[in-house]
Parts: sequence; C-alpha cells; structure tokens
Amino acid sequence: MGGDRALRVEESLGQGFVRLRVAEAERRQAAHDIRCSEDVVIEMLRNARDAGARRVFVATSREGSLRQTVMLDDGCGIPKELWDTVFDARVTSKLESVHMDRWGVHGRGMALFSIRENAKVAEVVDSVVDGGSTIRVVTDTERLPEKSDQSSWPSVGRADDGTRVIERGPHNIVRTCCEFALEERGRCEVYLGSAAEIAATIRSKVRSSHSASDLLFVDDLATLPVLERFRLASDARELRQVAAGCGLEMSERTAHRIVAGRIKPMRSVLARLEHAATPRERGPVDLGVDRRGLHIGKDDAEEFLRMMERDFAYLSDRYYLSLGTEPRLRVSGRRITVTFEVDSED
Repeated sequence: MGGDRALRVEESLGQGFVRLRVAEAERRQAAHDIRCSEDVVIEMLRNARDAGARRVFVATSREGSLRQTVMLDDGCGIPKELWDTVFDARVTSKLESVHMDRWGVHGRGMALFSIRENAKVAEVVDSVVDGGSTIRVVTDTERLPEKSDQSSWPSVGRADDGTRVIERGPHNIVRTCCEFALEERGRCEVYLGSAAEIAATIRSKVRSSHSASDLLFVDDLATLPVLERFRLASDARELRQVAAGCGLEMSERTAHRIVAGRIKPMRSVLARLEHAATPRERGPVDLGVDRRGLHIGKDDAEEFLRMMERDFAYLSDRYYLSLGTEPRLRVSGRRITVTFEVDSED
C-alpha cells in the first residue's frame, strides 16, 4: 500500500491533504470525463472529425453487459508505431489548435486516454496514414451505464432560424450520432448500424481511389485505405476477412448475403432523420377519421422493411437461415403483416 501511495502522491500536506502526481490527476480526470456509453461514442466521433474524416461508420452491438463499438473513418490515419501511444494522456496531432464545439474543448489529447481508462478494451484495430482508421472499444455497462432504450430514433423539428434540431427522444447512442451529424452537417457524414449493415454500406458507398492498373500490383488489401478494402473484396470469404481485419466480425453466410445484395446499404443518420421529419411537417394524420383504413407511404414502407430485414439477421446468424426474397409488407384494414420467405436450402 505504501508503494502504491508513493506512485499516486507527490507530496503529503498534512491533515489528510496531499498533492497528487500529474499521472494520477490525469487518470482521475479521465475517469470523470466518460460517464456512459454515449460519452464514448461522442468522443470517438469528435476524434474522427478532428482527424479530417469526411465519412464515419459506427458499428455497435451489445452482448450481455458488454457494449462493443467499432468506428471506421476516412481520416488522416495513425502511424502503426503510435497505435498504442495515442491512448496515452496528452498525445494529440493538434499542436497548433484545439476545437471548441457544443460538447466543449477538444484537442488536449485526453479523449482516447479517457476512453481507455473507462473501457475493458480500447484499441486501434487498423490504420493507414492518409487512409483512415478503425478503432474498437468494449465497455461493461455494469460499470459504465447507458440508456436502456438504444433502439429509438429521435424526432426532429426546426428552430426559429429554420435549422433542424432534435426535439424528443432518449439520449441514447442513436441520438448522440444524430446530434453530431446535425452539428457537422456538410462536413462529416455519419452512418450507424450493425457490423453487417456497416460492411454492406461501406462496400456500396466507398469507391476506390486506385485505378485498375494500380490494383494489379496490390498483393494485400490491408495496404490500401481502410474503407476501400470492402469494395475491392472479390468474394464473401475475402469480404469476411476484410471485415474481421477492421474489427467487424460476421459469419461467412452473412458475408454471402452482403455480396448478393440481400443486406441493403443504409442511408446516413442525417438522411434518415430528414426522411422521418418530412411526414410530420405535413401535419399528423388522424386515423380515427380516415375510414378507408390504414395507408403507409412507399418510402416509409421501404424503410420499415429495411429495419425488419436487419432484425431478421438476429435469427439468421443463430439458426443458419437466409432470406429467399426481401421481406414483404401487406396492409389490410388496420392490420400490418410482414412475411419473411426463407431459402429452401435452409
């Protein structure tokens, strides 16, 4: 105990007062900076933005009490020799400036350190200088809590000046990503989903910056920018390897579904917010007055079916099922029916 005290205390001042060593003061500050899973996500998003990212992909999931968040971006990247060092206190690439935003000061080199102090795992999974990064964080929700409702999306409206604002909704990870996307509109695009959804979206939306002739001399996709690898994976096996190398674990069956186009790419969180806001701005529909029965717009039906297909992945990964066709939606009177057709081979 005496040795531990010496490591933490620089000087005893008497009457129970002590002067802490710098390292101990930093550790305590870092533990205070992060109070929930949502804090981890916003600090990771701000870090990606400050690294110059134009696109950020957030894959998050929870198993038991463990919350895993994998964040991929197209920012400036981190040299391999600094992959561990970036989690040390006061390490930053922003020597000449700090960033002040709605969440406070950023750029003092404490964000990743604070995350590591509060997480079970915090690591750079892969990164390429000028080619983006992927960072994985695992937290224990029994130690670092989060909102119980992690599925609800917030509602949006307009402020007096006409700008979009969050009106209602739990302060969960979804809302955290939405608020960041609104704040960084036009500068940084954010996508949020499961590992499979994120892999499918990156594969669909990110184009290669290399010509076909350049790629002839590439022996290992791991040497290419992080996000471009998903597009260049030639088959399901290679896609699964690429995803795993970036911290996104999935079954080979799921990878096959991505390659076959059965897992649809997502819209950005900002696009989803704006799509959801459009019907509300036309005014509420009184279903009690409309005697013709329930009607669901085409765009809303497509979004709903996309959500249903994503939820079906829970069963497909556990019972080796795959969809034969896309889910079908039928509205009759005041009944909504969703049909999932499973491949006969299953």
